[in-house]
Amino acid sequence: MTPAIKLAKRAKINFTLHEYVHDVDCESYGNEAADALNVSPQRVYKTLMVALNGDNRQLAVAIVPVVGQLNLKAAASALKAKKVTMAEPQQAQRSSGYLVGGISPLGQKKRLATLLDESAKQFETIFVSAGKRGLEVELSPADLLQLTNGMMADIGR
Repeated sequence: MTPAIKLAKRAKINFTLHEYVHDVDCESYGNEAADALNVSPQRVYKTLMVALNGDNRQLAVAIVPVVGQLNLKAAASALKAKKVTMAEPQQAQRSSGYLVGGISPLGQKKRLATLLDESAKQFETIFVSAGKRGLEVELSPADLLQLTNGMMADIGR
């Protein structure tokens, strides 16, 4: 059981786990999840780690649809930073406790500022990584924000 699942259970929120066989040759983990689970890729979100003001020791979490990209300027504005850049993969793994491709916004080793793209508002539930490749958790955007102490922002494009 991953820390993400433990957190969701402890919080007693409504969630559903979805497991699938991960293809090690697949490069787009989010699209792979959408295909394997037979859900719209617009409902599958990826968890990205960003560095504030170029400092890989000062990280934040950005959650955007797998079909889109993170608008770095919008994320910087929402985080009240001069700029944000994508965090180094090793730093993202060290900070979150998860492997790239399986980074969950839930149950990270360090609690970080978290942004969820406002496109999530249109869905009753969305899918995010449950902490390992081949495992997704389906939950409401409101529960995701509550568990991460996150905020909604227009950060996708």
